[in-house]
Amino acid sequence: MGASSSFPSFVAAVIGTCLVSSTVASAQTSSKVDFGREIRPLLAENCFVCHGLDAESRQADLRLDDRESAIASGVLVPGKPDKSALVERVFATDPDVRMPPPESHKSLDAGQKELLRRWIAEGAEYTGHWAWSAPVRPRLPEVNPVNQVNWVRHPIDYFVLAELKKRNLEPAEEASLEALIRRAALDLTGLPPSPEELARTLADPSSDRYEQFVDRMLASPRWGEHRGRYWLDYARYADTHGIHFDNYREIWAYRDWVIKAFNRNLPFDQFTREQLAGDLLPEPDLDQLVATGFNRCNITTNEGGVIEEEYRVLYTRDRTETVSTVWLGLTTGCAVCHDHKYDPVSQREFYQLAAFFNHTTQAVMDGNVRDTPPVVPVPRDGDRARWNALAIDLAAAETALAPLRESGRSRLEEWLANTTNVESFVSTPPGNLGDSRWHIPLDDGGKSGLAVVENGNCRRVPSPADNEWQPGWTGGESWVVRKQNLPALPAAGDFERDQPFTVSAWVRPDNDNHFGAIVARMDDPGSYRGWDFWLNSNRAGIHIIHHWPENGLKVIARDRLPAGVWSHVAVSYDGSSRAAGVQVFVNGQPVPVEVENDTLSETIRTAVPLKLGSRNQSSDVDGAALNDLRLYERELEAGEVAELASWSRLSSLVLRRERLDDPSRDEMLSRWLERQDQPYREAAAGLAAIRAEQTSLAARGTRAHITQEQPGEPSAFVLYRGEYTQRREQVGPATPGFLHAWPEDSPRNRLGLSDWLMDESNPLTARVTVNRFWQ
Repeated sequence: MGASSSFPSFVAAVIGTCLVSSTVASAQTSSKVDFGREIRPLLAENCFVCHGLDAESRQADLRLDDRESAIASGVLVPGKPDKSALVERVFATDPDVRMPPPESHKSLDAGQKELLRRWIAEGAEYTGHWAWSAPVRPRLPEVNPVNQVNWVRHPIDYFVLAELKKRNLEPAEEASLEALIRRAALDLTGLPPSPEELARTLADPSSDRYEQFVDRMLASPRWGEHRGRYWLDYARYADTHGIHFDNYREIWAYRDWVIKAFNRNLPFDQFTREQLAGDLLPEPDLDQLVATGFNRCNITTNEGGVIEEEYRVLYTRDRTETVSTVWLGLTTGCAVCHDHKYDPVSQREFYQLAAFFNHTTQAVMDGNVRDTPPVVPVPRDGDRARWNALAIDLAAAETALAPLRESGRSRLEEWLANTTNVESFVSTPPGNLGDSRWHIPLDDGGKSGLAVVENGNCRRVPSPADNEWQPGWTGGESWVVRKQNLPALPAAGDFERDQPFTVSAWVRPDNDNHFGAIVARMDDPGSYRGWDFWLNSNRAGIHIIHHWPENGLKVIARDRLPAGVWSHVAVSYDGSSRAAGVQVFVNGQPVPVEVENDTLSETIRTAVPLKLGSRNQSSDVDGAALNDLRLYERELEAGEVAELASWSRLSSLVLRRERLDDPSRDEMLSRWLERQDQPYREAAAGLAAIRAEQTSLAARGTRAHITQEQPGEPSAFVLYRGEYTQRREQVGPATPGFLHAWPEDSPRNRLGLSDWLMDESNPLTARVTVNRFWQ
């Protein structure tokens, strides 16, 4: 195949480095025995198991993998094969003396034995493994192609022809153009050429029509798809978590990044750097973050019995072994439990390498969700320009909003001085929380009757005795339950069992053992039909009853409310007639409950009135203080309950003119700005519009699993026998000592590791990568 100007640069760069490095040995013309090609493989196959690097399996305390040790033991006498014990034992006829021993089921043929003798006679020189040395460009072999003058078109052809001549073979006839086109299309795109493409190339009169065809194949999107699938195999890419439920994992944005990287000829060093450490680049863009999905392709779990530390170790090990295999072609995983038996990688060096990948923010448990953090939204390609513009607009809008907030503090103080404004403002919660069917503030002193807001309209319910609720009030801050003159509302709270509702109030028990109703619409003499919001030894709960105990629900919080402290308590019911449809909230948060009855199947309607502080005739909470009672004819969501608790607490503080602490004052400022201050509201609306558009664009796209580094210095522990519980020495990030040095000024993190992998002194990355493309 002729050279192509559009051949992807990250492939071309690698091939330019070491395309012929694997043929160095074949170009050697010397007759001297080559240790790396001829002797080391022979010893490794037949001798190193018993006489190699592994001290535990070593026999007779003899090493043949180390020249000095072999000479010191007398096994090798350089230049004197007849005095070398190795030759004596290899050529021995006595099976009790001969090496390798018969029980090893290994043997040397006459040629191999003679090769060992020649090697020792020549000085028994050892050389390092050829793979550990940087590739060098060899001389072209001397060939004299008599009938192949036109066959040699590329330097590689010299090596091929030399090998053919050595084997007394002749080059085959050149394949037809149709066959070459089909082969190239399958190699480059994984697909046969289309009939139109084949006809176009065959009809082209140009002398370089084949090269032009290759250029078109390399420019096809199919090139990236075909080559990308091989890389995704190396990256262990999958669309699921891998174990346990094996749920869907939304990581295909990384797959698309790989395909696009091939199609846009991304240089291989950049291809490497962005996958291993795109998040550590200065101001990484979205694509560079997506590229780090390479590190997120490991198998993950959410199984309940998992020991997190064990799987954290497994995740780090997976990434270490993957990078070692993909870029170095090394089985460093053999050093998880002990020093590598065949390569010069110690166990300590494995965990130094693992330290690079032991410092990410990814949690062990994947949650069995498609978007396990950290993730980022990835808009569609067509939305990318607008997405980037919105990011600029968002920053500008946020910048404009900040001074409006600060200047709003003085305007808030002026506003708080106006009693009418404050009462009007705090009477209505934000959002849909103002739609309570009944609201009884219980904080106005009770003069001239009980204040009741029903469907937004305020009215007074007079006292049945003296038109005032004096016995129960304490200084206007709340209402304290007393046994006399308990308020009753005939029309309020008339719920049916299939009707969702929510009841909430601030409650302050005056002792640790209150037992009775906070509010109820319950006919206690009539089999307790109805419902009540009650305390049982200060545990908040609810009854929803047709006939007790055969037909009703009883759900109660597991923990007590503290005495002498205000707590916001809410109970929501979804109308399902099941205890599972009941939730209890304290201070805006759902709390654990106990279900003591779950048998409701008939009506709960009753003619008795709603009563505060008691059931209809009994079970009061005498001495408990109440405030801000609300009844909703719907089930509030958890977020709404949290908002209601926060709002009603703040409203109560403001109305009582109590001093706001700093957090409460900041909260008040936020709420006032959002609902009352026109300049801030307009700016905030613009900001909200930008965020809404961002959300819309994100919803049309996907999300990408990315890598993030924790703050601080990465490290790992050497694990005895690889066991996660057996920590030994703590080590920092480093690379195996037998390879090239760490690049100067490179940080000791994943970004520095990518620099080390792509360093020109690295003898492995180029070889490994080119071999994969040749394969």
